[in-house]
Amino acid sequence: QVQLVESGGGLVQPGDSLKLSCAVSGPGLILEHYGIGWFRQAPGKEREGVACISGKDGKTTYVDSVKDRFTISKDNAKNMVYLQMNNLQPNDTAAYYCAADLIYYGGNYHYTGTLFLAQYDYWGQGTPVTVSS
Repeated sequence: QVQLVESGGGLVQPGDSLKLSCAVSGPGLILEHYGIGWFRQAPGKEREGVACISGKDGKTTYVDSVKDRFTISKDNAKNMVYLQMNNLQPNDTAAYYCAADLIYYGGNYHYTGTLFLAQYDYWGQGTPVTVSS
């Protein structure tokens, strides 16, 4: 069983930055064997993908609305994944979730770099981000 715990959310003003952290854990877990995604859900809206990263080689994918503002990164030694968010805007307000997708099975890696919710097997509880003046 994989557990994910998000932290780092808070209340910021437009233009500010925030760094979210996702601690990934589980018996014998190897972060390299997973793709990790960040998702967000604003009040009254559906959950959407923001960014994802391959635990194997660090390949990344971003949704267009956050490109050039958000950066996803990982530290395999610490089993941590981060989301650096710069120039935050009110429409970035949401609960942010990290999720894990097993990409290593059958002796091969199967990272697709997609942000389909159904692809991710394990989810954290979320951390709230509010951007308001």
